[in-house]
Amino acid sequence: VQLVESGGGLVRPGGSLRLSCVASGNTFSTYTMWWHRQAPGKEREWVALITGTGDTNYRSTVKGRFTISRDNAKNTVYLQMDSLRPEDTAVYYCSVYTSWGQGTQVTVSS
Repeated sequence: VQLVESGGGLVRPGGSLRLSCVASGNTFSTYTMWWHRQAPGKEREWVALITGTGDTNYRSTVKGRFTISRDNAKNTVYLQMDSLRPEDTAVYYCSVYTSWGQGTQVTVSS
């Protein structure tokens, strides 16, 4: 599976961004898709996941601010990020099984 993320950028604290991840393959609708992030000098951590049936789960520090969703017709998973904080600054990656995208940089700064 090949994954391509987009949508990162520079945003002020309190702002919003929507990340997208397009996956290859004909069975996307069955995949559990993950978003992870890695901040400078820190370990990569999971952020959110969505199963093939649409169940979701979130890291506690983003719950209520981030929303993961999917569009199976477009083979795409999204991460809507609201009320962004400086500590959300990281490279964000999507993944499925052992496949990872190249990442997209999110910087939250005034």
